[in-house]
Amino acid sequence: QVRLAESGGGLVQPGGSLTLSCTISGGIFTFLAMGWHRQAPGKERELVAEIGYRERITYADSVKGRFTIVRDHDKDMLYLHMNNLTPDDTAVYYCATAGHLGYDSWGQGTQVTVDSWGQGTQVTVAT
Repeated sequence: QVRLAESGGGLVQPGGSLTLSCTISGGIFTFLAMGWHRQAPGKERELVAEIGYRERITYADSVKGRFTIVRDHDKDMLYLHMNNLTPDDTAVYYCATAGHLGYDSWGQGTQVTVDSWGQGTQVTVAT
């Protein structure tokens, strides 16, 4: 059974860049498609970028010209290079593979947050 594990998410300022990585393991597989999806709070999961039949690449309109999906066959890795990020790109990003019935294997997701604010740090003054 295929296993997918994403990494590379984090907090970035608007206009910044991130690269997400997806490790594919569990055997030798032939996928009909591989892709990156994302789900923002209160919204449905959407397909962001996909490598389909005969390596055809498609992107959601909202990320065209900013995101690039790349597959490394030798390393069994899938990448998503993201540039010029905006707050609208904030979401949990998932790596997924598709068989004949559609996308059926998913990673656990990695959070991408685009915000001009930092994460904050806790200060505690003890007596």
